[in-house]
Amino acid sequence: MNKVYFVGFGPGDPDLLTLRAYRLLKEADLIIYPGSIIEEEFLSEFGAEKVNSYGMKLEEIINLIEKAVKDGKKVVRVQSGDPSIYGALWEQITELEKRGIECEVVPGVSSVFASAASLKAELTVPGVAEMVVITRPAGKTLKEDYLEELAAIPCTLVILLGVDKIRYIAEKVGKIRGFDEPVAVVYHASRSNEKVITGTLADIADKVEKEGITRTAVVIIGRVLKGEGRRSVLYA
Repeated sequence: MNKVYFVGFGPGDPDLLTLRAYRLLKEADLIIYPGSIIEEEFLSEFGAEKVNSYGMKLEEIINLIEKAVKDGKKVVRVQSGDPSIYGALWEQITELEKRGIECEVVPGVSSVFASAASLKAELTVPGVAEMVVITRPAGKTLKEDYLEELAAIPCTLVILLGVDKIRYIAEKVGKIRGFDEPVAVVYHASRSNEKVITGTLADIADKVEKEGITRTAVVIIGRVLKGEGRRSVLYA
């Protein structure tokens, strides 16, 4: 069968792999991984041939997968976190299906939830925030963001791919919510070199810049970080 597996690797700690993801990686003949996010050492216990896709164009990745699959190899395309969140998933699947290759997606633990776990925070708290919005700031691939509009909603804001714009984020959200709004930045959530920085929209940029963090971090903004709220009805 012509098939490729898109496997969510999670935030970096191999212990957070699902059992299915682990089994597929063990069985794989070829593992294609994003080396700019997932270091090859995290894949050391898997015996497959490994190809770092960092710097490769979409067409190169698709051609590599197609050849390997049609040669009868079991191919695992590793995605960081969960493939459904900023994973450039649909464009890969679209091209592969054009070539008659079936795709299966295996979910993974998102850095969003690994960060919340590190903070021991619930992202939805009754009476504080009933919604979570995952977004990113404007940049090279996004002309316009809606940070101010989203800040006006009583939700927990989770911002990915944007810690390098932490000052911009703090200013835009702070204009709406006030600069005393709690915020946390989690760098390399779940990994041995994880860093957690907490503060408010008034001081978080200074703290993050002092630590030199410019990538691979999750920004969480909202009053849920205060540990406030009313009891849920779950255990009433």
